Amino acid sequence: MDIEKANIVRSGAGRDKGKLFVVLAVEGDYLLLADGKSRKLESPKRKKQRHVLFVAADNENRLSKKIRGEEKITNSELRRALAAYRDAGTEQEG
Repeated sequence: MDIEKANIVRSGAGRDKGKLFVVLAVEGDYLLLADGKSRKLESPKRKKQRHVLFVAADNENRLSKKIRGEEKITNSELRRALAAYRDAGTEQEG
């Protein structure tokens, strides 16, 4: 499955292995990732697609709509969205 903008992914390699991130942009083989805490919107993590695992694509989510529509989002919105996936236990790798 191709990873797209606004998807939630888990890092599979590197120092941040196991952490959840939101995809802010796709640049060829690279993704720009942020989680609102260690990697803020102002300085997203640039990571190769093969080093992340797809977790979820919730296109009906308000945050996803804002990211796809190029609207301004905040770090707290990212943290809240990722916490919802962590708390609900809906993480599915694939």
